Amino acid sequence: MDALGFGILVPVLAVLAALAVGAIVLIAMGVNPLTAYTTLVVGALGNFSGLTQSVVKATPLLLVGLGIVIAFRASVINIGAEGQIMVGALASTWFALAFRDWPGLLLIPATLGVSFVAGAAWGFIPGILKARLRVNEILSTVMLNAIAQQLMNYLLRHVLIDPAEVAAGTFIAQSERLPAVAWLPRLIPQTQMHAGALLAVILAVAVYIFLWRTTIGYRIRAVGLNPDASRYAGIPVPSYQALALTLAGGFAGLAGAVEILGVHHRLLEGISGGYGFTGIVAALFGKLHPLGLIPASFLFGGLLVGADKMQRAVQVPSALIDALLGVVVLFVVGSDWWVRHRAPRPAAAEPESEAAHG
Repeated sequence: MDALGFGILVPVLAVLAALAVGAIVLIAMGVNPLTAYTTLVVGALGNFSGLTQSVVKATPLLLVGLGIVIAFRASVINIGAEGQIMVGALASTWFALAFRDWPGLLLIPATLGVSFVAGAAWGFIPGILKARLRVNEILSTVMLNAIAQQLMNYLLRHVLIDPAEVAAGTFIAQSERLPAVAWLPRLIPQTQMHAGALLAVILAVAVYIFLWRTTIGYRIRAVGLNPDASRYAGIPVPSYQALALTLAGGFAGLAGAVEILGVHHRLLEGISGGYGFTGIVAALFGKLHPLGLIPASFLFGGLLVGADKMQRAVQVPSALIDALLGVVVLFVVGSDWWVRHRAPRPAAAEPESEAAHG
């Protein structure tokens, strides 16, 4: 098997190995793993509703994953997508409500743009801290997640709370419903599948072009491959790492807006849905490539949908689903190391014999 086939096969085997570990846990809990996994697959892919819902779940994963890909290519790690999703969702909610009189053709792209800028600003903070003060981006992004969570909780209970909830005395932490002109169009009627899915795929192609066909993208990848050589070549390494974190934050903020405009149509607690962390797994599974991320996101979107069905059908606790995703992370990361260190090397071309030259 050649190196390319080996690199594709090993992550697939890693997921199967993770499912095997999950099967052992299910047996220990007295649950038939065949029944559980059949429910998972059928729930995600067995009917039209499951398929469309898998696409809906895959959309924010794809957007978050694109930012993760850019960050990893610059040799920085963005753990702050959860907070950036929240900030993007906050910005999109505020903007759509503040300018609700605008026509949809103007309001929707403007709202998406505002959410991208908000998420990018949240990603710029750890980026500039790393560039100027050498602050570890893992620590700063994790702390910013907590800040974003508390900021959203405060605004949902005060500034952005639905006036109808206040009038009724219920004070449920949710925003006013967004005007219909701000909703993303449905691609398929009677489903939640919205135009954000197409936008995410288009942006995946755009990120591929950006990273592999532009000077800035080349420099980002050069910084990730060899910071010392890049610095010697005159590339300002800290600046490009800060740029990568900023762009990663922008895509995560866009994911928050897509969830608001396409699915929920209002800001709710728990809007991030864990997409910020699952998007990292999808990016790794997609080999940190924008185009490979498209099927990887659909796979993990289907896994989320199927896991929800499995939880309800066989009474599996949600903690097991989270643990299963964690095991997938371990196996996928381990498989990446295995591919890099154990993948078969292409055979060197044998020198032509002197007899061949006549």
